[in-house]
Formats: sequence, C-alpha cells, structure tokens
Amino acid sequence: MELSKSQRIVVMTGVTGGFGVYALQRIAAQPVTRVIIGARGSNRTVPAGVEVLPLDLASLTSVRQFAEAVIQEIGDSHIDILVLNAGIHTADTSNRSEDGFELTFAVNHLAHYLLARLLLPHITDRGRLVITTSNMHEPPLKRIAPKTVEPQLLAHPTESGSGIKAYSSSKLCNLMTAQSIDSLPDVRARHIDVVAFNPGLTGGSSGRDSSRLARMFVSLLMHTVFRLIGLFRPEFIMNSPEHSGKMLADVSLGIIKPPSDRLYLSLVKGQPTFPDPSELARNQEAQDRLWRESAAMVGLE
Repeated sequence: MELSKSQRIVVMTGVTGGFGVYALQRIAAQPVTRVIIGARGSNRTVPAGVEVLPLDLASLTSVRQFAEAVIQEIGDSHIDILVLNAGIHTADTSNRSEDGFELTFAVNHLAHYLLARLLLPHITDRGRLVITTSNMHEPPLKRIAPKTVEPQLLAHPTESGSGIKAYSSSKLCNLMTAQSIDSLPDVRARHIDVVAFNPGLTGGSSGRDSSRLARMFVSLLMHTVFRLIGLFRPEFIMNSPEHSGKMLADVSLGIIKPPSDRLYLSLVKGQPTFPDPSELARNQEAQDRLWRESAAMVGLE
C-alpha cells in the first residue's frame, strides 16, 4: 500500500468484538488514517480500508509474527498510535495457552507485554500507546481482589481457580505494565504518551471458552450485583459498548488526554476521570518484578 508521509498509522488489537468494534469504526473514519489490526481467523467484517493481519494472542509465536508483519507493512514509516485492547475472561484457570501459560494471563498480559516491547521502538516520537485495563484491577468484592502480584503463580496456577479472579489480576498487570513503560527513559525522551484506559463495565468480558451458562452468569452478575454496587461506587455503573468504544477512540486519537502527571483514565458514569490506581498497582517493587519475570517468560532480556 502506497503511504503518504502525512498519513497517520494506527495499530490495534481487540477491535472485532465488544466495544472495540465501535472504537475501530470511529478511528477508521478519520481522514488520512491507515489502520492495521490483529485478529484471529479470517473473513473478519471491518470498515473499508482497514488492514487485517493474523494474530492469536494465545501464541507468543503469533505475536512475534504479527509484530514482524506490522514492521514490514509500514516500512520506513512509524506507528502513531498503538492500541492494545484485546482481552478475555475465561470460566476458570484450567485453560492453557500454546506456550503453557494460564490462558487469561497469557492473552491479557503476556501477549500485550511482548507486543508493546516489540513495537515500542517503531512508535513515532510524540506517539501514543493505549493499554486497556479495568476497574476490576481493584474489584469491589474483596474475595476476588488481587492481594499480591505473583507472576509465576498467575502463569502457572497450582490448582484451578476462579476465572474472574484471574481476569482481575490480568487487568492489574496491564495497569502496572503501562506504568512501567511510561517510566522508561526512551519513552520519556521521545515524549510518547502512555494511557491505561478503563472502559468501565460493559458486560462483554465473558471468555471464548465459556459455556452458555457461564456467559449468562457473567451477564446476570453485571446487571444485578454490579448494578447495586454502582449505587455506592459509581465507577462500577455500566456503560454501553457504543459509548466505551467512542471513548477509547477519543483517548487513542488524543481528543481526550489525561493530565501530564496521570496515565490512568477511568470512565465513571461514562465520563473520563483520572484517579490513582490501586495501592498494589502503584507498588514499584511489584511493577519491577512483573516486568522482569514477564520478560523472561516471553524470551526477552
């Protein structure tokens, strides 16, 4: 594809389902914008002009191949906006990725960690990296809240556990990774914006391996228990997928920006707010440990 030097390049994951579909539609409709997405399977329905490259986030080999394909496709150009939005919520922790890691941790965290590391050198100066996290990194029910970050235990649980607890931990890892990337000297020197985006609850996080009963349970939980919780903690009020998708697009395009000293953007009653992440998410020692052990798991450093 012949590329104008003034053309903006956007690379995205997680935009063939859920609220990501609406983000993709809005971004692809922008003038002078080239959009490349990663997706499993074929025959994906996407807006005209959007380029689809194969990507299976449950395979680190596929992640590397996708990164290589993106770099080849853009040639001497650079990525202006990298949006890492994909995520799954499995029924439990019994499933494994192609590389033997617990599936939720592998897809939601490890794959995006690796993709960010591989593509970061190809993001333009003053470009933008958006990583989708969740208010579930600090859930309202203490029973499912992460107490610590133990990367090896998340990657290799010793017994089958709750899928929602694994999801919460993976979203915590996303938020911690965003903070670690933002602190890198190269990122600071090149003035790359890093945003951890919380779309709020949209009711669309049920996983690809979940049974129909499990998906119905998640939907029921979101529309009953969390609706009641929203009366006391407004960050857990449901947002429509259309609205969360529009907000993700606006954050990605820089229409909505966090203040200079913030990177966590959380939708509360549909509006952008900039709260502190949880205390655990801000723990520097835990961030450093997650970074080091994730690097070893994906074969970096």
